[in-house]
Amino acid sequence: MLDPSTTPRARLGRARLLLLWTRELCAGEPVEWLRRAVAGGVDIVQVREKKMTGRELYGATREARAALAGTSALVMVNDRADVALAARADGVHVGQDDLEVADAVALLRGGGLLVGASTHSLAQVREACAAGASLLGFGPMFETATKPSEPPIGPAELAAAVGASTVPVFAIGGLDAARISAIGARRAAISSAILRAADPQRAAREIRAALEANGPLDE
Repeated sequence: MLDPSTTPRARLGRARLLLLWTRELCAGEPVEWLRRAVAGGVDIVQVREKKMTGRELYGATREARAALAGTSALVMVNDRADVALAARADGVHVGQDDLEVADAVALLRGGGLLVGASTHSLAQVREACAAGASLLGFGPMFETATKPSEPPIGPAELAAAVGASTVPVFAIGGLDAARISAIGARRAAISSAILRAADPQRAAREIRAALEANGPLDE
C-alpha cells in the first residue's frame, strides 16, 4: 500500500522551494545544476522550456525525473498537460494564457497529478482555487526579465493572496534570499538566483533558510 505521506499532494503540503528549471539559464551543466539545487533544498522542479518542441520537452522532463530518482522532489511541466502525462511527471503548471485550470484538472486529476497556476491578483487566486488548482504562483514580487510586462506586486498583496487561497502559494518574480526575508515569504519559486549561481546547492540552501526563518507553513 502506498504511504500517504509520500504522495505528490502530501509532499506539496511540505514544500517551500520551487525551482523553475530552464537549461540555458544554468551557469553549469544543466542536469548537474538541477541535482545540486535539489540537494540544497529544492522541493519542486518545474521544467520551464518555452522554446522546446513537445518532443524536446518530453525528453527534458524524462531527464529531470531520471536525475532526481531517489529524491523526494516533485517534477512538473510548464504549460503542457499532454507532456506531463506522457513523461509521467507529477503535474503541470499553467499560466493565464495557457490551458484553463479546470480543463487541466479534468485531464490530470484522475491520475493524481497536480495542477499549478500562475496568478497576479486576488481575483485570479480565487478563480484558480475554485477551478481546482493544487498550487499557485503569485507575483511578480519584483521586476523580472521573464515577465517584463507584469507590474511588481507588494508583500501586502502576497499576504492577502496566501490568506485567500485554499492551496499553497509560492511567491515568484525576482526573488533571492534577501528579498524573501524582506517580504516575509514562506514559499517561493526561484529561477536565476539558483541556476545562475556558481554554487546552486549553496544558493538553494540559503534561500530555503530564508523561507524557513519567515515562519512555519500552514498545511
